[in-house]
Amino acid sequence: MALKTQPHDGSVSEFLDTLDEKKKADCKELLTIMKELTEEEPRMWGPSIVGFGKYHYVYESGTEGDWFLTGFSPRKRNFSVYVMDGFKKHASLLEKLGKHKTSVSCLYFNRLEDLDKGVLKKLLRASIRNIQKKYC
Repeated sequence: MALKTQPHDGSVSEFLDTLDEKKKADCKELLTIMKELTEEEPRMWGPSIVGFGKYHYVYESGTEGDWFLTGFSPRKRNFSVYVMDGFKKHASLLEKLGKHKTSVSCLYFNRLEDLDKGVLKKLLRASIRNIQKKYC
């Protein structure tokens, strides 16, 4: 089964220009952080995800595809930051991160100022390294 969310040549800048000023400011800071950590340029994935880098995965089930190393989406209610190796390995960092929620590989928060950005960088750096070791 192919993933519906695919990379495309849509403009990240044009997408961010549709946001209110506060969300746009947080997005620009996330762009800087993720570009520094991945050494990759941002790219649109689907209509509302900004992704960095790319890896190819193959699961034991035979399912395979391409996905980004990390990325974010400025949703209406909150931000989603994609931590692709999940959160089990990162419990000690999550305790220090600030006001957030998680699901399988998504970190949710309302404003970037709610988080300790140094801890966020450590979390993302570790996740990116883990994914690169496993798939790249």
